[in-house]
Amino acid sequence: MSGRCFLCHGVQGESTSELYPRLAGQNAVYIAKQLANFASGERKSTAMQAMAAALTPQERSALGLYFSRQKSEPHPAADAALAARGAKLYAERCTGCHGGRAHGSESLPRLAGQLASYLARQLDSFGARERTNDNAVMQGIAAQMTGQDIRAVAEYLSGLD
Repeated sequence: MSGRCFLCHGVQGESTSELYPRLAGQNAVYIAKQLANFASGERKSTAMQAMAAALTPQERSALGLYFSRQKSEPHPAADAALAARGAKLYAERCTGCHGGRAHGSESLPRLAGQLASYLARQLDSFGARERTNDNAVMQGIAAQMTGQDIRAVAEYLSGLD
């Protein structure tokens, strides 16, 4: 079962595709929760629902623990000015929940080191109220962000360790 995870997320959770999140360094409890949400259909994904439903709660926890222990490498900012704007926006709107280093918690995702394009897609999904399985506060925050704000924050976060 875990072999299927690696096809999209990488052997150590180091996904290089904007379609899939990097799981390396993510909180173990958060990963297990997301897998449970996929399994129940609370979080929407045609591909993930069947795979997550095939896992036992113990397997979800074990996968979370494995990926949480992997190293998450940051991505150098492609646009330093955009990342600087993103740092300011992040400090104003995001640190209260995701923390100063964007490492999240058991209930909130680690954002540091994610691919900017993946982060932007998730923020767009929250803003459009398409992603509803997590903190409802995110829908309001993301809905107030412009496309440029979203790109700036995503660029900043992808460069964090």
